[in-house]
Amino acid sequence: MPIAARWYGPTLRGYGWSVCTDPARHTWARYVDDVMRLLDHLGIARAALAGAGLGSTITLRTAAGYPERVLAAVLIGVEDIEDDEAEQAEIRFLDEFAARVEADGIEAGWELILAGFPPVVGAMVRDAIPRSDPASIVAAAAIGHDRSFRSMDELATITAPTLVFPGTDPRHPTALAEGAAEPLPNGRPAMIPIGDDLITAEDLARATAPAIREFLTGRS
Repeated sequence: MPIAARWYGPTLRGYGWSVCTDPARHTWARYVDDVMRLLDHLGIARAALAGAGLGSTITLRTAAGYPERVLAAVLIGVEDIEDDEAEQAEIRFLDEFAARVEADGIEAGWELILAGFPPVVGAMVRDAIPRSDPASIVAAAAIGHDRSFRSMDELATITAPTLVFPGTDPRHPTALAEGAAEPLPNGRPAMIPIGDDLITAEDLARATAPAIREFLTGRS
């Protein structure tokens, strides 16, 4: 599979420079629609998609909904797929996060969370905070009220070749990444954990790029 001649790194709706303060516009279907509209705008019929964290779920949802448009998928730190009880805990978690951001600002909202994340995740979040809109971050937390997948079995409908990098924190558990590769018909685990040895975005790129390159080019 040849590597595409062009690559793009879009900002997730409501994060970074993107302003979207309407909670109703933060849904998985809307995020997937954003991807499709971007591809259409760029005149790209088919693309390999890659995402980290929330982006990994958007990649999966896009591959499930538009298999004819997704050549391949790369997932870095797969978001947890909760049962009903855990979904309620996720809603509470994100609602509390939104309340802290609304009351005290974005840094205060993230302060209690980042201690449990790998350093590279914290570095990327802190880098984005100065260019982020607090009201948009509050609105984006509404995604917790929308269900991405109800079970791992739903991943079996995704036929695109998929490379799965494990996370190492409770929100992106290693076991989930290992398990997610199994129901994917063309899933393949990349056992390069996003751990404490990665500090910067450049570290993350250096750690994951060889496996991604091999995956996309089909080299053994």
